[in-house]
Amino acid sequence: MPKIKDEQLEKLQEKVNQLNQIQLQIGSIETQKHGLLHQSSELQDGLKEFQLELEKEYGTITINLADGTYEEITEEDESDKED
Repeated sequence: MPKIKDEQLEKLQEKVNQLNQIQLQIGSIETQKHGLLHQSSELQDGLKEFQLELEKEYGTITINLADGTYEEITEEDESDKED
């Protein structure tokens, strides 16, 4: 049976191995990405819950994250957002 040259076989094997390694790394990165997306979703849910708690205590407000000061959002402000 005919056979390619040994150096050609080695080069082919090397390239296939490199490709396999890259595919394994991509799989690992995708797994990490999935985990991070899940964590992000959980954090967003927690933030929404906390925002509802704050709204119950303070009403509809906007909060300055730098110093904690807040301003009430009036109905006029709300209608501006809809436009």
